[in-house]
Amino acid sequence: MVCAIAYDGLCTFEFGIAVELFALPRPEFDQWYRFATVKAEPGPIRALGGITLDAEDNLDLLQEASLIIVPGWRGADIPVPGTLCAALRAAHDRGARIASICSGVFVLAAAGLLDGKAATTHWRYTQKLAERYPAVTVDPDVLFVESGGVFTSAGSAAGLDLGLHIIRQDFGAQVAASVARRLVLPAQRDGGQRQFVPRPEPRARVGSGLAALQDRIRASIDENWPVERMASSAGTSTRTLARRFHEEAGTTPLSWLKVERVSRAAELLETGHVPLADVWEACGFGSAETFRREFRKAMGVPPVRYRERLGAISGASADD
Repeated sequence: MVCAIAYDGLCTFEFGIAVELFALPRPEFDQWYRFATVKAEPGPIRALGGITLDAEDNLDLLQEASLIIVPGWRGADIPVPGTLCAALRAAHDRGARIASICSGVFVLAAAGLLDGKAATTHWRYTQKLAERYPAVTVDPDVLFVESGGVFTSAGSAAGLDLGLHIIRQDFGAQVAASVARRLVLPAQRDGGQRQFVPRPEPRARVGSGLAALQDRIRASIDENWPVERMASSAGTSTRTLARRFHEEAGTTPLSWLKVERVSRAAELLETGHVPLADVWEACGFGSAETFRREFRKAMGVPPVRYRERLGAISGASADD
C-alpha cells in the first residue's frame, strides 16, 4: 500500500503527483498499487489554492504502508509534529520506504530518518537543510537520492522523476515507461542529473556595464570569444573586465561564457531542432570533445542522454 500524507497547508501540486503516479487506476497492468490518503492531523485539511480536503484514514494506517509519500512541508521553519515523526520512524523501522518531494525533506530530517544519509531538496532549501541538520549529507545538484530505504527529491517536478524511479523498481522499466508516456514525460531522468544549469545572473543588471556585452555574446555564442575580444567589445581593459564580472556576476568572464554555452546547448538539445552532431559548433565549444566534457561536467549527464530523456517528449502525444 502507498500512503500519501496530508496536512494543513498541503502543497497541492506535490500531493497531486503522488495521486497521479500511484492512485490513478491503470487497468492496462495486471497489478498496481493500493493507495490511501492519510491525514497527519484532524481534518478538514486546507490545501494551497483554496482547496479543502478530508480523508478517512489517520496515521495508524502507516502501519500497513510499504511506501509513504511526504509532499512539500508547509514551511521549512515550521516544526513537524512529534506524532508524525514517530509514525514515520515506526513505519521505516518495520521496513516501509519513505519518500519526500521538495521541502517534504524537512519532515524526514525532523524524524531523524536522514541522519547519516545522503539527501536532496529544492535548490532554494539545500543550504538551510544542511545548516539545520548537519548529520545529513546534502547534495544540492541532483534530482533525487535513494539512501537506505529513504528517498528525497528536488523541486516539485523532480517528484515525478522519483516516482517513476520507484515504479521502475517495483514493476520494471517497461511499466515505468508506459506510465511516463501517459504523462508525456521522459521515461527516465537519472537522479544524478543536475537540477538546473548553474547560470549566474548579474547582481546589478539594471544599468550594468556588462549587460550590453553579455547580450552581444549570447547573440553570437557560436563565435570565438576570448577575453581580449570581450574587453575590446566592452571598450575596456581585460583587467577592468575581470573586475566587473567579479562584481556584477560573481565569476570570471570565461567561466560565465562556459555556462552560457552549456545553457544554450541544453536549449538546443531539448528542442531537437539542431542535429546532435552540430550542437557543439552552434554553441561555440570549439570541438565535439570539449562540448561533451563541459556539458557532462555541468549537467551530470552526457549530451546524447540529455537529448534522449528531455528532447524525446517534443513529439509525444498525451493520448499515447
